[in-house]
Amino acid sequence: MDSKQAMNGKPSNKKMKVVFVLGGPGSGKGTQCAKIVEHFGFTHFSAGDLLRAETKSGSEYGTMIQNLMKEGKLVDSSIIVRLIQKAMLENENDKFLIDGFPRNEENRVAFEKIVNIEPEFLLFLDCPETELEKRLLSRNQGREDDNIETIKKRFKVFMESTLPVVSYYEQRGRVRKVNAAKAPEEVFEDIKAIFSSFQGNDIGYRQIAIEAKPERSASLIKCCLPFLCCLNMDQRK
Repeated sequence: MDSKQAMNGKPSNKKMKVVFVLGGPGSGKGTQCAKIVEHFGFTHFSAGDLLRAETKSGSEYGTMIQNLMKEGKLVDSSIIVRLIQKAMLENENDKFLIDGFPRNEENRVAFEKIVNIEPEFLLFLDCPETELEKRLLSRNQGREDDNIETIKKRFKVFMESTLPVVSYYEQRGRVRKVNAAKAPEEVFEDIKAIFSSFQGNDIGYRQIAIEAKPERSASLIKCCLPFLCCLNMDQRK
């Protein structure tokens, strides 16, 4: 099945293994995902990077997304989910890291219903807010949302919207938590132990069956963005 069919709301037969990576802003999600890709052969998608890339395109959607990010608000779930689905279907790999997503319960429900997949587990980079704030204020990435007022808004959104997602998967026994306040090398040692264990058990597929709702799919299609950002990686090193 090609990505055009996926964007039209048609089901896919491709079996995929997905790991969500969540943590507060500045917790090191991108850094750790790059290491996981290198060591374990996953393909990495960052919802945040995809959305920021669109803001630079000058499109109507890009301007809308930029305004939402400045206000510390979240982008519509259907936009992000369809983008991720398209990227996964066009990639030859079947193991994916999705970081910074799902950011709320709406994201979570939309992903499971649209993509029809549950994650193998959720990797949670746990880090105190004081440490996250220090990291964000000291880094120099030229991002407009790295100022103290917006940072505090992002913290508030994370606590109110994203932590409930972590709690949901924790109740289902699918959260793997690491102390992200440590040095990046130490954090990855903990992460390696987690992924080595799952690789050894040959991470299973969790394709779930959900009845299709054409009327919902049609409404979601109208919200899709015609953009893709993906990193091709060999399935095995």
